[in-house]
This record gives sequence, structure tokens and C-alpha cells, in this order.
Amino acid sequence: MKDISQKDLETNLRLVAKQEPDQRTLVRVGSVVIGGEQVAVMAGPCAVESRDQVVEIAARVKASGARLLRGGAFKPLTFPYRNERMFELRERGLAYLKEAGEKTGLPVVSEVMDVRLVGLVADHVDMIQIGARNMQNFPLLEEVAKTGKPVLLKRHYGASLRDWLGAAEYLLYNANRNVVLCERGIAAPHTHQPTSRFIVDLQVVPAVRDFTHLPVVVDPSHATFKRDYVPPIARAAVAAGADGLLIDVHPVPEQAAVDPLQALDYRSFGRLMEQVSAIAGVLGRTI
Repeated sequence: MKDISQKDLETNLRLVAKQEPDQRTLVRVGSVVIGGEQVAVMAGPCAVESRDQVVEIAARVKASGARLLRGGAFKPLTFPYRNERMFELRERGLAYLKEAGEKTGLPVVSEVMDVRLVGLVADHVDMIQIGARNMQNFPLLEEVAKTGKPVLLKRHYGASLRDWLGAAEYLLYNANRNVVLCERGIAAPHTHQPTSRFIVDLQVVPAVRDFTHLPVVVDPSHATFKRDYVPPIARAAVAAGADGLLIDVHPVPEQAAVDPLQALDYRSFGRLMEQVSAIAGVLGRTI
């Protein structure tokens, strides 16, 4: 089924669906509220590479206006091969993220991929990310929900809005109402660059508002997979009404251990923050 029916809203999505036209859920992550007047920018390295790296990035993105530190300790790489250039720090990465968050006062967001690691990740972060590939990993959703931590639920690139909200329903059904939806691009037969695997579905931002009370944010970094495309899509997302952005930031993007094609350097990120702040202001919001 392509579309969400009235029956879905009454039976399958009874917790996610709005009960009143103006119903909105505000999700608090540390001192940050997502879903209100402020557009929450989550920024940081796609993959944590070292303690010094993530502490420095956290300080720099905070100085530019980011409200949350987002970084990957466990990475769902497309292929299994790791080497000196492409790697993940796992438990050490979580510890570095936690330290960077404590030093800067930024709440930390990071992904969990394995049910066995939910407790470990929950002990180190303020918000748990469910990646696109695990959007319908229902045992994982249930365990993450039970931690009580706020959840960032990424949309799978092949998922309809109905599928995506169904995954969110699992989280709410397991007594966790602190759920933020994240659009990160959908599969399409044609894209605009050889490296573009997905197309950002900006129409889903107002569509989410039609059906659910949950906040929605957009990840232009992983959706476009191209550095030059990240700022215009980020600007468009804020204009469309997104409650936040996820932006990959690296001091030397071309040398990033994971996804070097999409990360912004500090100067580009600072410029983007000025731009989205201006757009948010037109809409009566702040960054």
C-alpha cells in the first residue's frame, strides 16, 4: 500500500497519529528541545577517528551554533572491509563522544546497530540513532525504546511514509514517546550525480506534519553524498519546515575515514549556519 489510510490512523498508527490538528510532541535531548521554535542542528564527524578529533569538532560546531554533537562509533559500512584509512573505533569512539559532549555541553547522538550493544550505547549518549538499514529491525527498536532515551529514527531509502511511521509506532508502543523522525533520502531510478545514491524527499516534511505529532529532521549529508549539494538541501529543508538538520563536519573532509565526499569543513559549516539561521528567522524560528 502506497498511502496512509484512515484505517491506518485509527488502528495501525494510533500512537503516532495526531489526535488534534495542532498536536505536536516536543522531544527533549539534554537541554535541547526538538520540535519547537528552535531548529536543532546536529553536527559532527560521520565516524569518530580519535579523541582529539571529536573534541575539536565538538567545540567548533558548537561555536557555529550546533545544538547537538552527532558522531559514529559503530558504522554500518556497505562493505565489510576496514583498513588504516577506513575504520571505526566502536567502544573507544563512544567514550570519546561522551567526553566531547561533557566538555562542550552538547548532547550526544550516536547509532546502535546490535541489540547486544543497546545498553553500552545508552550509557554513553543522550539520544540513540536507529540507522536507515535498521529502520525495520523490530527487536532492536523494542530494546532501544525500553532504554527511555530519546530516539532518532532514520527513514530507510526504500520505505514509504507508512512504513516509516509504522517503525515509529513500535517505539511508542514500547513506552517511548521521545521519537524524532529523520529523512535521509529515498532510492530513485535516476539521480543527478554518479555518487548520488538517494534523492531527498522534502515533500515528506509537510506530509509528516499532516499525519503525526512527531518532530522531523533532515540529513542532507548522507542523502546527497556530495559536499556541494549539502548546503542548498539543508537550506531547503529548513524552508520546508524541518525541525532540525544532521550535518557531517570534518576539519579536512577529503581525509575523513568514512564518507569523505559529503563532509563540510569548519568554514563551510559556519557559513551554512548563518544561512539557515536567516531562513529560520523568516519563518519565526531560531537556530
